[in-house]
Amino acid sequence: MARTGPTTSARRTLLWLGALLIACTLLLGGGVISGAASWAPKLALDLEGGTQMILAPKVEGGAAITEEQLNQAVAIIRQRVDGSGVSEAEITTQGGRNVIVSMPGKPTAETRELIKASANMVFRPVIQVGNGPSVPTESQVPEAQLPVPTAAPANASDDNWIDAALYRTFEATSCVPPVTEAPTEADPAKPMVACEPGTGFKYILGPVEVPGKDIKDASYGLQQGAQGVTTNQWSVNLSFNAEGATKFRDVTQRLHSFYVTDPNNPKSQFAIVLDNQVISAPRSQAVITDGNSSITGNFTEASAKSLADKLKFGALPISFDIQSEEQISATLGGQQLQMGLLAGLIGLLLVVVYSLFQYRALGFVTIASLVVAGGLTYLAIAILGWTENYRLSLAGVAGIIVAIGQTADSFIVYFERIRDELRDGRSLVAAVENGWKRAKRTILASKAVNLLAAVVLYFVAVGNVRGFAFTLGLTAIADLIVVFMFTHPTLQLLARTKFFGEGHTFSGLDPKRLGAVPLYRGAGRIRTPEDAPSVAKGKNAGAAAEAERRQTIAERRLAAKQEQMAGTRGSGSADTAGNDKTEESK
Repeated sequence: MARTGPTTSARRTLLWLGALLIACTLLLGGGVISGAASWAPKLALDLEGGTQMILAPKVEGGAAITEEQLNQAVAIIRQRVDGSGVSEAEITTQGGRNVIVSMPGKPTAETRELIKASANMVFRPVIQVGNGPSVPTESQVPEAQLPVPTAAPANASDDNWIDAALYRTFEATSCVPPVTEAPTEADPAKPMVACEPGTGFKYILGPVEVPGKDIKDASYGLQQGAQGVTTNQWSVNLSFNAEGATKFRDVTQRLHSFYVTDPNNPKSQFAIVLDNQVISAPRSQAVITDGNSSITGNFTEASAKSLADKLKFGALPISFDIQSEEQISATLGGQQLQMGLLAGLIGLLLVVVYSLFQYRALGFVTIASLVVAGGLTYLAIAILGWTENYRLSLAGVAGIIVAIGQTADSFIVYFERIRDELRDGRSLVAAVENGWKRAKRTILASKAVNLLAAVVLYFVAVGNVRGFAFTLGLTAIADLIVVFMFTHPTLQLLARTKFFGEGHTFSGLDPKRLGAVPLYRGAGRIRTPEDAPSVAKGKNAGAAAEAERRQTIAERRLAAKQEQMAGTRGSGSADTAGNDKTEESK
């Protein structure tokens, strides 16, 4: 099987990056066309302004609110606001009595209701179900046909809870426009009539059997099938504490018996009631003994998330009235945003100037990488603003500005590793590959520290500081994507061009300017201090001296051998001359 070369791999990586950018652009473009998204990121309260609501808390029974209850209210309202997808909201107390909620933009009706929702979440069994206008009005029901209890109710699902007065209320209640206003208070020990908004169903419900305070946790996700395979159906997962699990087990035993007899029996349903309105009425298809149940149905992801949030944050012991609601202007305004953007542009310009001065043509790779990183970050923020209602604050802008320098650091580390390899006498192609192996470990370690700091800061901080941490972490991820999928593949391709590969003077990779020449220039020739003065002072000085020493030894041996041979020839000539003289004397 043929191996993929560096050039092919680099081109393939660049194509994947291009596909990622195109996919993000098309996704955001689709949202813009549908009217749900915008090309511009959403701005937070300090840059755009928004809505301020003053909430007056109410405690059941009219008792005075304690500081602990108020602090709990602030914490849970903050969870509700963040859970609804709104970020950069400010939740504070006023005079130890009221709660002030300031959020960017104009909150939706769902968000507004979620914020002021009472903690009066309870679980009531269903006794009877009706559907809007199909149920006769009170005037159409003869007095003789009104229900009359024959005995004391045996359980919360017993029909004997329904008397004539309750049935008249049931008949008179409209759960379709115009909707009858829900009662402000309901006795938990008695039955009640309630509507399920959005469906038009109305219910006669039995007394409370499980209070909302017994809920331990709630979440949502894709439903697991019988074989453990994830399906495409959304479900809501609900768990109770020990006391709630015992109550829920007893209730589901009774309701399940109705389901076994008749799956369509309304008495098999268990209504979840928040603010005296039914938010869900699932059937008990099994006996839940461990306190962990799953609510299934025709959920979308949004509706499953909404129900999970209401279950999770519905156990607040205080309800609220909205005393006032008004639009507020931006606390910082456009001038401060302009100054922040100007600071970012100045920082970017300084990075560009430094890159071109230090790395010459190689600096354009830094500039291109910053452009790609900026585009990727912009698309991510815009998409998150559409899907998660993320809003960019001035603190978030500061996080992006700080990230410019951190992103440039990654390129500098890589470029300097390449230069070190060139100083060692390697070709540019080899220097790019070897330098990348050494640089990527440093880059990964650096970005891991940045991400860790951003995550810790995000979870321990509130308000604008979280915005700073979020953009800091987001840009760190974008930096890694760009370095791995753009900067390195681009240098792999540029290393094979004539301009960079031959070390042009303006390429930033000229071996002579870096003090590097090939280790061996020919047979018997090595680097000399004149050829590479910087090398003689570096780590290759020892290697050059050793090569020179070995060459001197060889030369000495050769000279000694030549001298020995010359001496032998000189001795023979002297003897011959002596013999001639002797003969002459004779």
